[in-house]
Amino acid sequence: MENNTPKKPAIPRTAMPCQPPEERRHNFKEVALGYTKEMAAAEASRCMQCKKPLCVGGCPVEVPIRDFIREVQQGNLEEAYRIIKGTNSLPAVCGRVCPQERQCESKCVLGKKGEPVAIGRLERFVADSYIASSACEQVTGDNACAVPVKGKKVACIGSGPSSLTCAGVCAAAGIKVDVFEALHEPGGVLIYGIPAFRLPKNVVAIEINGLRQTGVDFHLNHVGGKTVDVAELAQEYDAVFIGVGAGLPMFLGVPGENLVGVFSANEYLTRVNLGRAYDFPNYDTPAYPGKNVTVFGAGNVAMDAARTALRMGAENVHVVYRRTRAEMPARLEEVEHAEEEGVQFAMLSAPLRFNGDENMLLKSVTLQKMELGEPDASGRRRPLPIAGSEYEMDTDLAIVALGTRSNPVLLDATPALKLNKRGYIEVNEETGETSMPGVFAGGDIVTGSATVILAMGAGRRAGQAIVKRILG
Repeated sequence: MENNTPKKPAIPRTAMPCQPPEERRHNFKEVALGYTKEMAAAEASRCMQCKKPLCVGGCPVEVPIRDFIREVQQGNLEEAYRIIKGTNSLPAVCGRVCPQERQCESKCVLGKKGEPVAIGRLERFVADSYIASSACEQVTGDNACAVPVKGKKVACIGSGPSSLTCAGVCAAAGIKVDVFEALHEPGGVLIYGIPAFRLPKNVVAIEINGLRQTGVDFHLNHVGGKTVDVAELAQEYDAVFIGVGAGLPMFLGVPGENLVGVFSANEYLTRVNLGRAYDFPNYDTPAYPGKNVTVFGAGNVAMDAARTALRMGAENVHVVYRRTRAEMPARLEEVEHAEEEGVQFAMLSAPLRFNGDENMLLKSVTLQKMELGEPDASGRRRPLPIAGSEYEMDTDLAIVALGTRSNPVLLDATPALKLNKRGYIEVNEETGETSMPGVFAGGDIVTGSATVILAMGAGRRAGQAIVKRILG
């Protein structure tokens, strides 16, 4: 017998309100404005509360997603916050910058026939809405602080997401933590790399201040491998965690790359973000001006650089990528936001050379059209040059965003650290311990360029292993 009962229509995913493109392209205020209480309740109601929540398996720090969303459904934001903080040290950060569409949300059963639950947006809502009543609660999600463990201390080198997470895990267990940061502000890539319109600096500051209030001390202007020696710290501390990232930029290797006006994305974003160049002359760190800006690469860093250049006054911004839109590694949301703001895309194009004037100032870039061939080692179709397809693009500021590799400063100064064939620190995958006993590592200095949440996952595993080692 035919079943004529109409199917219940799927509840649409709750859209995130944003600044209008024409407004936001001229300011550094946050683009995504966040859910209201009503929006969050509507989105949380879409969660099916699966008996076996597959979404948790897609989260590198294994946040109990079903459980915290259930509390949002019931309006219990304090309990939702406590649940998240049990595994995630930086929920306000992760809710903004994690690629949820490739992690937790990709496992959501609703995504099989429609749109998955907006897990990241709900996590951000909870973190932004719930104001911890104490520093202990901000770090651990619990009102009670751990009893300090006398005579036990841990050193963390670097203050990016992996180190902050490791420090949080150790501090929550009552262990004294000292964090050594090379720059003049803590936060690592969260401060110098990710623009304020994607991750407001006060959000990072709140998380860091919470750690400070639990006794974590930040020692700034301390460079790992120069003013801070790993072997010496290993003698002074019960454990050492290395989370210095992989900050050495990669370049194109084409003629003219030494012209004035060619920058790595690392340097350009650091000048604007950490140096506050967007607020010149209040901050005396001017950024190099560009009227016609070309960005090479198609990851999140490339989108950040392109959107930053627009906000810094560029008239035209092009992102050049040698494959097609389908192969772009950037988050879809970031690509869409860039397009809405006026960034243009030159797909299936690759740079041949940079061209300058008599004063070595960049004037243009010569590009070549590409076509896709058979898949390469990455699984993506290999871009192949098309003969006779060269063309020129006016460019007075070029930003190379092709990723980073391991910075040799700390590694060269610490020969006892065993490295893998790619030049990154080799660790025990379960604990994060290196070839030096009592020295742990995690984040990009181990994996190469990856996501904030993956770095946090490594910091959490190492922190748990350190606490177990010290406290038994």
